[in-house]
Amino acid sequence: MIQTKKIKQRALENIWLLIFAFLTSLTLWFFATYKGQSEIIVEASLEYKNLPRGLEISRQNIKKVNLNIRGPERLLKNLPPSEMRVIVDLTNAKQGENTIYFEKESAALPKTIKVLRIDPAFVKITLDEYISRTLPVKVFLVGAPEKGYSIQSVKVVPSSVKVEGAKTEVSKVRLIKTEPLEISGLDSDTTLNARLTANGRNVRIEPSEVNVTIILSRAKK
Repeated sequence: MIQTKKIKQRALENIWLLIFAFLTSLTLWFFATYKGQSEIIVEASLEYKNLPRGLEISRQNIKKVNLNIRGPERLLKNLPPSEMRVIVDLTNAKQGENTIYFEKESAALPKTIKVLRIDPAFVKITLDEYISRTLPVKVFLVGAPEKGYSIQSVKVVPSSVKVEGAKTEVSKVRLIKTEPLEISGLDSDTTLNARLTANGRNVRIEPSEVNVTIILSRAKK
């Protein structure tokens, strides 16, 4: 009888030791996991992938979202803005308006950072037919040459460029302008590189730069 009591007493002591060890381990795990953890809200850009062939994005109601994230404080402080992205999968998107809800797993962040919330929770985008056109380039000059000089001719190479994107956007573009080129005080022929612009339209231009050669003539005395 005494032997049986001792066995039961030792078994009970072992159970309490196991419970104590488990609670200790749980406490240590919790401390190690959450020590130095912080929560912050950051801004992230949207990045689209798997755009259906023959379609283009013509409109979107937002371009950025707010991410409520948690992770090691030191890592959060050193996150570069370029890493703040949310990937939007367009595999199942159709022509017209689409509402796509964000997945927390779509945030392109280090694995040690947990996404708690994405706000807003979805993006509305409109997909339209893809088209391309070849349009002329117009040179935008600002100012005037040196006194006694005048512009004889302006040559641009290439004189036309490819414009592509959503049909609703590309169809509204009639020509492509260069960025403003300052020629005030110019007193000799010159060739400049100039970037091209579509006046805010959401289109792509190829090439994105042209060479502009300005030929001057001098007034006869």
